[in-house]
Amino acid sequence: NRLRRLHSVQAKKLKAMQNLRNTLFVPHGAPTFALHPGAAGAAMAQVASFLKTPRAIIVVSPHWETAYPTVGTGAHLETIHDFYGFPSALYDIKYPATGCPEGAQVVINALKAHFPRVEADPARGLDHGAWIPLLQMFPDADVPVIPLSVQSHAGPEHAYAVGQALAELASQDFLVLASGNLTHNLGDYRVSAQGGQSPAYVQVFADWVAQHMAEGEVDALLNYRHALPEGRRAHPTEEHLLPLFVALGAAGQDATPSPFYRGISDHVLAMDGYAFVERN
Repeated sequence: NRLRRLHSVQAKKLKAMQNLRNTLFVPHGAPTFALHPGAAGAAMAQVASFLKTPRAIIVVSPHWETAYPTVGTGAHLETIHDFYGFPSALYDIKYPATGCPEGAQVVINALKAHFPRVEADPARGLDHGAWIPLLQMFPDADVPVIPLSVQSHAGPEHAYAVGQALAELASQDFLVLASGNLTHNLGDYRVSAQGGQSPAYVQVFADWVAQHMAEGEVDALLNYRHALPEGRRAHPTEEHLLPLFVALGAAGQDATPSPFYRGISDHVLAMDGYAFVERN
């Protein structure tokens, strides 16, 4: 009976993955995630295997912060190693993605329909918040990529509106790949590493997000900083959670969030990832 139940659960997950929308929230972890992706990386690769090859990937990274929504329009995207003090092998990694200037203009037009000011950056490459998840999911770098910035000063509702502006593109063979982490308090890392334990708030906040994602409570999620005490400690600054709201907006309210991985890395980074499934 136990084996039968296990097969039933696996079959349901497989069926769900076959009805994915072109919207994902994925973790990028610490830079060393690129060298040691582990179970989270394997789960990301598995999700990618269920996707139809997209026309282009719109990758949203918290490590590209701008005053206004900005789209990378370059034909060739540099691999940016925007970190220091890590193993030399990390700096040798190149993700040779091509850009998609034509598709980038489509993204710009979609955003301009909702925002008074949208900018283009022909020189922008891929920071580690972008190329690390791309490396796990599309290792051959054979799908064009369009970088998209975040506006950390503008808050969750703005990020959600950016996602809503992209929703139509997600139904037109663009993949919205929103990269971040459910918790991101690096100030807690040193203390946690010395003690060898994760602070309790990391799991508490990840569980709270999972519950409200499952129940479709978007308003509560957008108000996370006031909804529970752990919200502000999980994100002293908001940039690493904003891509989740972009993904929620792009997926639409008629999609069901489905966690494809849940776990904690480096004591303080909740590595949960979410796909969005068509409702029956």
